[in-house]
Amino acid sequence: MQTIGRFVQDVKLDSRTVSLLTTAACGVGALLVLVRTVSGHRTTKEKIQSARERRTESLQRAEQAVLRYKESHPSMNSALILSLSLSELRKQLQEGSLSTEDVFYTFMEKTLAVHEKLNCCTEILLESFDQLKTVGSNKDGLLYGIPVSIKDNVSYKDHDCTCGVIINLDQPAQRDSVLVEVLKSQGAIPFVKTNLPQALLNYDCSNPIYGQTLNPCNPQKTSGGSSGGEGALIGGGGSLLGIGTDIGGSVRIPSSFCGICGFKPTAGRLSSQGLVPIYRGQKSVLSSAGPMGRDVDSLALCMQALLCDHMFSLDPTVPPLPFNMQIYESSKPLRIGYLESDGYSHPAPSAVRCIREVKALLEHAGHTLVPFCPLRLDDIIPELIVKGVLADGSASMLQKLEGGPVDPCLRDQISMYRLPKWLKKTLFFILKPFSPRIAAVLRAVCGVGSIPDLWKQHAAVEDYICETIAEWKRCNIDVLLCPSIGPAYNFLYCGKLTSVSSNTMIYNLLNFPAGVVPVSTVTAEDEEELKHYKGIYHDTWDKLFKQAVAGGEGLPVAVQCVALPWQEELCLRFMKEVEQLVKQNRK
Repeated sequence: MQTIGRFVQDVKLDSRTVSLLTTAACGVGALLVLVRTVSGHRTTKEKIQSARERRTESLQRAEQAVLRYKESHPSMNSALILSLSLSELRKQLQEGSLSTEDVFYTFMEKTLAVHEKLNCCTEILLESFDQLKTVGSNKDGLLYGIPVSIKDNVSYKDHDCTCGVIINLDQPAQRDSVLVEVLKSQGAIPFVKTNLPQALLNYDCSNPIYGQTLNPCNPQKTSGGSSGGEGALIGGGGSLLGIGTDIGGSVRIPSSFCGICGFKPTAGRLSSQGLVPIYRGQKSVLSSAGPMGRDVDSLALCMQALLCDHMFSLDPTVPPLPFNMQIYESSKPLRIGYLESDGYSHPAPSAVRCIREVKALLEHAGHTLVPFCPLRLDDIIPELIVKGVLADGSASMLQKLEGGPVDPCLRDQISMYRLPKWLKKTLFFILKPFSPRIAAVLRAVCGVGSIPDLWKQHAAVEDYICETIAEWKRCNIDVLLCPSIGPAYNFLYCGKLTSVSSNTMIYNLLNFPAGVVPVSTVTAEDEEELKHYKGIYHDTWDKLFKQAVAGGEGLPVAVQCVALPWQEELCLRFMKEVEQLVKQNRK
């Protein structure tokens, strides 16, 4: 416009000519914006199409390789291999009664079949076929010959970590993550990457690139997230062991939804180098990688394999604490805290029933059970967790979504984030009298406000951890039994109920190790009792939760086991105790 002004002054054009030139300039500007927008949409579609084609090609090449192997090895006993637990399979591989090739191709074939039903994989790692040829030289590895699945955001050289967002496409990792390096050094074969929700901070499993992952127990339900591809693949039998990540329940929720075991260690116990978050720098609520498997022994074996000198050497920020097998195998009676409800999100009737049943089994086995409850969650969830994860008012999250469509599973969540700050604050005052829980979270989504406020928030997190540990010691408990989230939700509810995952999020804030163990399934009686569910606040979220878990008869239900920081072995030992007692009770 300044250029036009100078031009007008120089040649003394009349006002009508100036108006025409101005209109033309605006028209050209609008046209450029339109062209740029259309070009951007075309680029987005091309990137998505390219990613889908890469996945299809990898699936087809893997399928062809499996067919060739089966033709040349007609005596391969896939049914036997798939029936073995990880511990049994490992033993037979190391004894030589099973070949690594038979095991690898069996699980590759099963993975392809599971993916066809559930849409759980983002890419077959074709390099695994080459690794298979050399893995025999590493027979001493604790995971010798075991095919392992990894979540999309775990770096594998020359492959994308999309996190379900367009902006991360066509940016292949320069090197393997530390965990992948250690897995390979222990003889494991990472062979497939698995699906996750767009932008990770959601516990559904859908994104615009790879679509919606379905639940292996009921395809009308979500597999959970964010490690939902892992949950579906392992629950469907395509993998025995997988690596997920967890910042608010992202290992535990899909494990619970899909009927498998999952474990979140203390942040820092395993290396995070090469694990790609949706954005970096957030320090209030910590993320950690963790194993997912069919049984607790699988999780313990994975932790034992990862907690080795090789990992401590690759990542010196990890404390050199090898896995303490003596604690894991202990049979000493425990003093166990328990809760049926955290006072913020009341669980489904099936989850409450499972806590009561497991409590009775533990007491009968000689353990002591005492009541325990997390402190002040009505204030802690919005002020420390929501405000911690979204300290910048969601700016980093929204920035990562630029240039692409928002997935339906995330739409409600993002709509709230995108509201102007003044409107969020106005709605807070309007909603507070009759919907205080929702109002508090809406205000928290505005962020912390300033750097001094962020420091105060960090200090409040430290104080809360100390306060909780003091209460833990006052109750004199070793571990904690509490509900997980579940049963599996109907589609499109996870984005509407982000803050109702308090049962899992709180242990990321506290940085306590936590894991889930499936113990039962939803009964017709549970479904009948759900009809009378009111929740705690009797607000919209309570009503939505009732709708989310409805129709769950036959779905798995898990309990959650928690320990103090750095006591992974004790937490896993407690999980194993629950698993064994439930199995004995079924017999």
